[in-house]
Amino acid sequence: MSRLAVFLLFLLQLQLQLQLQHSSVVSAANSGFGFTATLQRADANMGYTEVERLGHAFKRSKARVAALQSLATAPPPTSSITEARILVRASAGEYLMDLGIGTPPRFFTAILDTAHDLIWTQCASSHFDPAQSATYSPLPCSSPTCSGLEFPSCVNSMCEFDYFYVNSTKHAVLATETFTFGTNTTRVTVPSIAFACVDLTTTLLPGSGMVGFGRGSLSLVRQLGSPRFSYCLASSRSPTPSRLYFSEYATLQSTNMSSGGGPVQSTPFLTDPERPSLYFLNMTGISVGGHRLPIDPSVFAMDKDYGFFSGVIIDTVATITHLVRPAYDAVRAAFVSQIKLPLLNVTSPDGMNTCFMWPPPPHKSVTLPQLVFHFDGADMELPFENYMMADDRSGGLCLVMGPAGDVTVIGSFQQQNFHMLYDLKNSLLSFVPAPCNLV
Repeated sequence: MSRLAVFLLFLLQLQLQLQLQHSSVVSAANSGFGFTATLQRADANMGYTEVERLGHAFKRSKARVAALQSLATAPPPTSSITEARILVRASAGEYLMDLGIGTPPRFFTAILDTAHDLIWTQCASSHFDPAQSATYSPLPCSSPTCSGLEFPSCVNSMCEFDYFYVNSTKHAVLATETFTFGTNTTRVTVPSIAFACVDLTTTLLPGSGMVGFGRGSLSLVRQLGSPRFSYCLASSRSPTPSRLYFSEYATLQSTNMSSGGGPVQSTPFLTDPERPSLYFLNMTGISVGGHRLPIDPSVFAMDKDYGFFSGVIIDTVATITHLVRPAYDAVRAAFVSQIKLPLLNVTSPDGMNTCFMWPPPPHKSVTLPQLVFHFDGADMELPFENYMMADDRSGGLCLVMGPAGDVTVIGSFQQQNFHMLYDLKNSLLSFVPAPCNLV
């Protein structure tokens, strides 16, 4: 057989393989499609102590909440630049997942973000070069997917938009590519996933992109047509990576049977028409030491009169929970009254300013109060390690929580060792205590 014939046969086999791959993915998406992925912490394997890692995470968290708060204090966005300010610290995520892009696949690390929709990566030769992929395809302005952007522009008939990063505006092209997801045992390849190809050559640490798990049409969840996803975040003290479960792998039944941590609880998601991508929750109150705090539920409510951003959202990028000021002040006062230890005078840049003398004086017995977040139909009883931490910097035992302005953000630190299930079909958040280092 001649070299030309061999080459043509190879092309035919490749085309058939791609066709079969595409058909298998489509059928899998309709019946039993899913994958699992590993989530690494941003500062894992970098030689930091636990306190140093948490210190970095809390600073990133404060920046995240500040970005969210900037949306809270302004009317609904009037340009793509304003809308993208949620990603001002785009590289400051807490949990990272590996995924492949292109044909052949080029693997990169992306920040998992439940508060945003776009999947994006840096399009530069040192990261991902579209010219080297056989499946890269920029989307035309007439594409229905292009209309998923609030403020697209049309350049050379291609769908483009502006992206605000730090202090400058960057250019992005909306395109489609073949993506590879999951670990070796559950790896799947999916063609024609829309993503933003960002003209950004700056080195981003620790990731070089982001994968949006929000509720909008351009998120990975919506594009793959998945009815659900879940994650189980291991303790910050554990060297074990956390896990992400997608579609058919996202279930709490086996977790509930093995953990013995109580029944699965569920609370409905709320929707803000002005911010449809975010996962809002109906928080009804907080208890400390078995006592319901006198917090007016209206401080947790969404403001529907003026279109401003308020309410309670659950987030994976923010590390610590930030409560609106009236709620935080009530929680702080309850801890001060119930923990019979001297309160330290601490001014922390990351917001942890409620700290008690630790270790306690000799012969001093200390009981830490139980903290419970109450939601519509569900009570999240937090283990002590999810809200109290010995801080070597201050020499105290600190409440891992901070104040916020108009928006309460439930951060990932408080979600540790809970298996969290996002059921988009039924618009429910379900959770159950679980040993996430074993799940």
